[in-house]
Amino acid sequence: MLFPEHHPIQVLFYEFCRSGIATSSSLVFPSFPPCLTWPLAAPSRPHRNRSPVANLGLPPPRPRVPRSPAAGTATRVTALVECAGERPIQEHAGVAEEKASKMSSTVPKSSNIFWHDCPVGKADRQKLLKQKGCVVWITGLSGSGKSTLACTLGRELHTRGKLGYVLDGDNLRHGLNKDLGFKAEDRAENIRRVGEVAKLFADAGLVCIASLISPYRTDREACRALLSDGSFVEVFLNMSLELCEARDPKGLYKLARAGKIKGFTGIDDPYEAPLNCEIEIKEVNGVCPSPCDMAGQVVTYLEEKGFLDE
Repeated sequence: MLFPEHHPIQVLFYEFCRSGIATSSSLVFPSFPPCLTWPLAAPSRPHRNRSPVANLGLPPPRPRVPRSPAAGTATRVTALVECAGERPIQEHAGVAEEKASKMSSTVPKSSNIFWHDCPVGKADRQKLLKQKGCVVWITGLSGSGKSTLACTLGRELHTRGKLGYVLDGDNLRHGLNKDLGFKAEDRAENIRRVGEVAKLFADAGLVCIASLISPYRTDREACRALLSDGSFVEVFLNMSLELCEARDPKGLYKLARAGKIKGFTGIDDPYEAPLNCEIEIKEVNGVCPSPCDMAGQVVTYLEEKGFLDE
């Protein structure tokens, strides 16, 4: 059975031969008698469309258009991470996005924001709690007794029926500030975040007790500026480096002296003592005062300034 030169089946078989699917000059189908063979002659003139689908009269395939992400969905990205001594590896999009958000955490996201006042204000909350909100900021070298004083002060306020809350520097690095290290810029961001949180606690009417080394004077003053009503109480535990290193309750000074910790305050990073703190607690004959004595000094100051008044 022979077909005309430009018959669709003739063209289809020509395409098969040209692509290498069929190599013989004639093609025999086993379901037909052997006499039904079709010689495959090449067309004598070029075709406008060399696709067999088009020549069979079928509609052309639809062009593929790149899909754009749907509204409200984030475009997924894949980052390459360079490993020391190894080839780059692909990093999951979510991890890359998380790292990017961490690096830009201090960058303002928008200027089109407005403060919304609520009908219940600080004065109403203070009246309900029968106390005045404030921030007791305890600063000093590592091992000077900041956390011990903070917890003892919190207990003393509790026994007096006053509501306080302790923001401990190490505890906050387990959550709020777990993405920060101990470089100068990280320390500054650490103090900035704690200052903002402490301001909220004071606005809620609580006695917020913040216990951090906070070695840089500029950062502490920035936190003071957040509370312009005089409710920032800076407590300086003025203990000598020798006393703190001798106590070394966490073994950090030993690690710093061995070079295993870099940028440790008092060893290879400076501590800037306060110039005008409200309370200064000093060692007595090379000994740190007892926690109860130190807490008593702070409570006395808060009472004198009216923060514990009903």
